[in-house]
Amino acid sequence: MGEREGKRWSVLPRLVAQAPPRVLVVVGALVAILGVLIVSRPLTSLLLLGLYVGASAVISGVIDLISAQRGGRSWTQLIDLGWIAIGVLVLVWIGRSLDLLPAALAVLLLLGGVAAIAEATLRRRAGARVRVSARVLSATWGAAQVAFGLLSLTWPDVTVLVVAVVFGVRTLVFGGMLLVRGILALDRRPDRGGRPERRHAPHPGWGDAGRYAIVLVLVVVTATGWSLNGYLQNGAPVIDAFYDPPAVLPTGGHGELIRADDYAGRIPAGATVKRILYTTTDTYGRPVSASGLVIIPDVTLQAPMPIVLWNHGTTGVARGCAPSLSDSSATRWAIPDLNVALAHGWMVVAPDYAGQGAPGVFPYLIGQGEARSALDAVRAAQRLPHVWASDDVVIWGHSQGGHAALWASQIAAKYSPGLTVLGAAALSPAADPLSLARDLTAGYASVELTVLTAWVLVPYSETYPDIRINDYVSPGARAIVREMAQRCPTEPGVIVSVLTALGVSEDHPLYIGDLTAGAMGRRLGENAATGKWQTPLLIAWGQRDEVIPRSEQVAFVKRLCAAGNSVQWIEYPATGHQAVMLPGSPLLPKLIDWTGGLFAHRAAPANECT
Repeated sequence: MGEREGKRWSVLPRLVAQAPPRVLVVVGALVAILGVLIVSRPLTSLLLLGLYVGASAVISGVIDLISAQRGGRSWTQLIDLGWIAIGVLVLVWIGRSLDLLPAALAVLLLLGGVAAIAEATLRRRAGARVRVSARVLSATWGAAQVAFGLLSLTWPDVTVLVVAVVFGVRTLVFGGMLLVRGILALDRRPDRGGRPERRHAPHPGWGDAGRYAIVLVLVVVTATGWSLNGYLQNGAPVIDAFYDPPAVLPTGGHGELIRADDYAGRIPAGATVKRILYTTTDTYGRPVSASGLVIIPDVTLQAPMPIVLWNHGTTGVARGCAPSLSDSSATRWAIPDLNVALAHGWMVVAPDYAGQGAPGVFPYLIGQGEARSALDAVRAAQRLPHVWASDDVVIWGHSQGGHAALWASQIAAKYSPGLTVLGAAALSPAADPLSLARDLTAGYASVELTVLTAWVLVPYSETYPDIRINDYVSPGARAIVREMAQRCPTEPGVIVSVLTALGVSEDHPLYIGDLTAGAMGRRLGENAATGKWQTPLLIAWGQRDEVIPRSEQVAFVKRLCAAGNSVQWIEYPATGHQAVMLPGSPLLPKLIDWTGGLFAHRAAPANECT
């Protein structure tokens, strides 16, 4: 790859090298504006960037093909025809598959970097009169492009932003150079002989100093990028071999224990914590595996231990977001009043759900999938060696887990007839995904909502064949949305998703159409918790819930009462979405007393609907 090959993606310098000053000023201004557009409007300018790259390849090939300086060699003509063909393909391709363009441009960063490094090396070997500082700058710029190309491939959801910054700044600098060159040329005054005035050339040392300063900036920026990459990568959860299911799952039915192991996180006092891998079924009844935690009190048993089935709230939708991978999932900060529950002699089962920890599709706000994962975790926990567990179960859940608790308590009699579900407590539940989606999308499209929408849309599109992600995501943003779904809120990499959402949502909406209509709307509606429950329900929420509007909870309780359910409901003033379940919440004594009454088979809780 020589100097001629390195220029193919920069046809404009060759076209304007001998241009008049006014042409330089006009072209420089236009190119600088294009650079600003690429940097400031990444999604919109991807199309322009693709057009620019494709047109440059075509024009470069045509100029070389007809140039008299080429000598008419057949192999060079074939190369020119190849560049023309590539340019045409890019121009046609971006209209059909714009979301693939960022990856292609990331590869171009790699190629451009290799070309710059090769150019610096070849110049030195050819003995050309090129200053050392120019060769060092060329090699450093090439290495920086290679580094950012690799980072772009490592973090696909910011490839758009990296491309925008690198290509945009590159275009902006080139336009600025043309603009300055043109202005300086216009500023020259002819001497008395009609010749341009000769000005003193700047000292070569100034040029060397400027080049080395740019080299230093490139080194610092590249080193910072790689350091940040290492920080983000090291903070990602590690999924060990425990979560890999056997090639053939046990055939005894759902809820079979595949394996158990000690939990490596913090252990509550007076308890033993095991992580389990077990069989369950997905939304369509197909066998899959799932994981979770079992927290066993260290007590002398006079009777089998009753079971609290805890359904966690939103932790993301990727495998690495499983609570059993976290260090603090068996604490009272993760499970309401866990220490008190253990002191009462209750065993706590905390499923991750399918698709978290174990491979598969995570059933985020998909009722059947959540409920089956939860109920089968109890059946698997009962099969642990040396565990004497009762069939009596009370189900708890918060937020997404509240949705799961409602569904699990409703299908338990049919799906897991061996369990006796006595009641369900749903704290700040996301009970009606469709109504919640309408409320959330009616307001300002915040960064949190942008990421949350990806967490809902991707699992729904992977679960339901009638939901196509392309129908709801802007061209050029589909890779971004899918990568957002691979981030967990507890890992540093979520910063990438937040920055991406900030960068592109200001420029162009990630999501198109009405997410609450069509197939997506129908499926969200199917997953609302509705109908008649055979067990008592406890619904609690905070009046200052910043995630689920108070109106959603009030309307849900009214629907429950209208359907003839036995409901106790509590609204806590000055309490937010998460605070309702954390230590110090006024709900906790009520939750413990309500649960203890069910396990003791005392009189049924009062029905506040009446």
